[in-house]
Amino acid sequence: MMFDPLWLLLAAPGLILSLWATFFVKSTFAKYSKVPSRRGLTGAQAAQVMLETSGVQGVTIHRAAGWLSDHYNPLTKTLNLSEGVYDSTSLSAIGVACHEAGHALQHAHGYALMGVRSALVPATNIGSKVSYVFIFIGFILQSQRMILLGAGLFSVAVLFALITLPVEWNASARAKVAMVRAGVVTQQESYDAGRVLNAAFMTYVAAAVTALLQLLYYLIRAGVFGGRRSN
Repeated sequence: MMFDPLWLLLAAPGLILSLWATFFVKSTFAKYSKVPSRRGLTGAQAAQVMLETSGVQGVTIHRAAGWLSDHYNPLTKTLNLSEGVYDSTSLSAIGVACHEAGHALQHAHGYALMGVRSALVPATNIGSKVSYVFIFIGFILQSQRMILLGAGLFSVAVLFALITLPVEWNASARAKVAMVRAGVVTQQESYDAGRVLNAAFMTYVAAAVTALLQLLYYLIRAGVFGGRRSN
């Protein structure tokens, strides 16, 4: 395939935003990694106290490999914290750990969008991979219909990225309130820990913007916004 200036035009904003978001979250996490919490709880302990105070039971906390690989698995009710979060007493670690605990709160309280996002995971994993096959074939054969089919499959991944935004924001909002109520951090410490969560949220914004622009490119090349369509 020849180089397409339109692809560069639409890809550049997403790439720039992604690079900035990655730098922002790394620098913010590093800054508050040097600030210990007054109570001295580790990330794992903070999450446990927050869950217990909030009346959430049955959630197990595990140590996970990788940098900021932290996540909550609603299927197994496990909260997996990276090594830099699990054992650290910094405000960064507590913020991340309590954010993941916020997902456990969502699960326990039946937060609808979290259920929708979880239900979309299998379709997203399959659709995002298969979509590129149809899109690639469509470009090779110059078939807008084939590209459109691939774009349709890719739209599931876009929907997943968009639904992720309110889910992640809500988890952080719950965490910011619950960590103070549980006595894990003070109100001021919650504000500082919240800066880490706000920075991390920008990575999800960048992912959603990138996915939307990518879908827009496919739709334009499929002739959805005018132009001649082919088989």
